[in-house]
Amino acid sequence: MEPSMSTNDDGERRGDRRRAALSVAPFLAIGVAYVLLLLWWGLDPLWAFVILPPILAVTAIGWVAVRYGFHEGPPGPNG
Repeated sequence: MEPSMSTNDDGERRGDRRRAALSVAPFLAIGVAYVLLLLWWGLDPLWAFVILPPILAVTAIGWVAVRYGFHEGPPGPNG
């Protein structure tokens, strides 16, 4: 086990929050860049910021999914 992934008393792995943030950061950056691009093109700021809540929501859902191990699946018979 990597040192950044050591477990604490509750069995929760440390470093999952950092890994989740690093996993969703590119998607958040692309979304914010898209909003800035729309503003730079001269679109009404109200319409540019209408797309910001979905970008933030999908980023939050992605963070939660990576943070809590969606790729691991449900525990099998071996734990």
